[in-house]
Amino acid sequence: MALEQSQSTDSLPENPHPSESALALETEIIQIEHLRFSPGEADFHAETTHTLFLNLTSRPLHYLHAQDGKTHTGLYRHGDMLITPANTPLFVRWEGDENCLKIQLPASFLKRVAEETLGKNGDRLKLVPTFQSRNQQLEAISTLIMAEAQQRQASGRMYLDSLANVLAVQLLRNYGTTSTQLPSYEGGLPTYQLNQVLDYIDAGLAGEIKLADLAGLLGMSPFHFGRMFKQSMGISPHQYVIQQRLERAKHLLKQSDQAIIDIALACGFNSHSHLSKQFRKVMGVSPRVFRG
Repeated sequence: MALEQSQSTDSLPENPHPSESALALETEIIQIEHLRFSPGEADFHAETTHTLFLNLTSRPLHYLHAQDGKTHTGLYRHGDMLITPANTPLFVRWEGDENCLKIQLPASFLKRVAEETLGKNGDRLKLVPTFQSRNQQLEAISTLIMAEAQQRQASGRMYLDSLANVLAVQLLRNYGTTSTQLPSYEGGLPTYQLNQVLDYIDAGLAGEIKLADLAGLLGMSPFHFGRMFKQSMGISPHQYVIQQRLERAKHLLKQSDQAIIDIALACGFNSHSHLSKQFRKVMGVSPRVFRG
């Protein structure tokens, strides 16, 4: 898989010709790029981020990869992955039109996940450089991340952060230097903690609500919090927030004469069309028709 840039190496593909529609999105805990290049080669060195490359070509593509003192050549099929830990120089050569997803997670984020979610020493649990690997869970999570990034909706940030946490846990479990088991949590959140979270969401619907902030209210890791919240409510935090925003929008549509764009913004949607899309999905009609 190729790379468009490097944190400490300036080499670029010799003949990149990236697609004009290439996806690129970055938050504090995840960077996503959809890369398309014609045949070429490149060096890559990301000092502070771990990188997962997921091959998206419809036909197998021949690669040569060199990292961590080892070289691998082979035909990468759709879904094959390359994992490059932080501060691991990588050389890549590809012999056809490249189409891959590049996902990067900060080393500091994986360290925090290792400690808060898996109860491991974050300085000792490292990722292993891996060539041409297949993992259905990681492929499914990566595909969801790509789809969510393509939506580019501000209110989807919580969902993207949730996926980043799940991705980090699965990377550490499957490609870490030591085997890890997820702790088991049963019974959901105590009522007083659940009410604390629900009150926070209710008060903040108009703005951005981050998964890390909700988890921080209870002193939990985002991954742990997401699982406990779903046990209590039957839906994920992201789904609950969307549900509550729609309920508030329904109330304002019926009880006020505010413009629909103003209602959308007051409920945490970033545009009239964003509200309409979510509204139609749940209610089957547009906000205008619902208002009557």
